[in-house]
Amino acid sequence: MFIFFRLKNGLSSALFRLCFGARFGAFGRRSRIVAPLGIEGIGNIRLGDDVYISHKVLLAAVPHTGAAQCSLEIGAGTSIGSFNHIYATERITIGKQVLTANNVYISDNVHGYQDIGLAIKLQPIVQRAPVEIGDGAWLGQNVCVIGASVGKHSVIGANAVVTRDIPDYAVAVGSPARIIRRYDAQTACWRATDEAGNFNDAAL
Repeated sequence: MFIFFRLKNGLSSALFRLCFGARFGAFGRRSRIVAPLGIEGIGNIRLGDDVYISHKVLLAAVPHTGAAQCSLEIGAGTSIGSFNHIYATERITIGKQVLTANNVYISDNVHGYQDIGLAIKLQPIVQRAPVEIGDGAWLGQNVCVIGASVGKHSVIGANAVVTRDIPDYAVAVGSPARIIRRYDAQTACWRATDEAGNFNDAAL
């Protein structure tokens, strides 16, 4: 059964590349997209080499907020889990060797809600800050990143909602996400921190 699914996925990704690969801004060598949920703004999407996009992922780079340029870039060696939803209206950059679990949401925009006399779905999309996911980061199951960046080699715990920047070499959890530990280069270990990222006395 496992061999069957690997073969099916391989055929699906090869067919997708054959039909649509040339329409991307870039589609790196050996990169694969398996049965996507949707691709919007395909020419604004760039994939590095050896990128793997799993089942039912939505990738979008559409300037709904009027940005002069709109881009979604995914770096070499990155693996995107099933049912991820990545939607750029200005700029989202995902670095190299990033890993996301299933059901991750990454966006640089939100729906407006200020007008209480108008349904939210009818209100304009509001641009937030560009999003950058640093090289080697790991986003756990059901993580949301909205208008914020995650540093390189940082870990975002399952179900966290990231709405402010997380630095390099940090672990963050919760909603809104808060830092609970960082790597200390002086002691060469990961140490507990307060929410601002300041080290506590005890090493972990």
